[in-house]
Amino acid sequence: MALMKEFKDFALKGNVIDLAVGVVIGAAFNNIVKSLVDDIITPLILTPALKAAKLSNLAELTIPGTAVKYGNFLSNIISFVIVAFALFLVVKGINATRKKEEAAPAAPPAPTNEEKLLMEIRDALRAKQ
Repeated sequence: MALMKEFKDFALKGNVIDLAVGVVIGAAFNNIVKSLVDDIITPLILTPALKAAKLSNLAELTIPGTAVKYGNFLSNIISFVIVAFALFLVVKGINATRKKEEAAPAAPPAPTNEEKLLMEIRDALRAKQ
């Protein structure tokens, strides 16, 4: 039973749940990026190249006489660059937020009882002089 309790403690930690949420959001983000590349970027930017090659689809770009589909490779490179750039912006935003939090000065700690007593003694000695 100790093994089950240990597993439960591990599985329900915030980090594991955060990771699971991140994976699900990442999968959804992958679909958005794939659609962006396939439905927007490819038609807008690569249409002239496809027309020059007399093709209608990026996946049809192949090296003649081989099964090498460099069109799919180009599409995946574009997807990677978009994902990497989006993650860069997210990390940059998080770092900027952390810097603002760190820049805020911390309030000085309240004097301890010893310090208060020493201040009272000091003040009493000054008063006698």
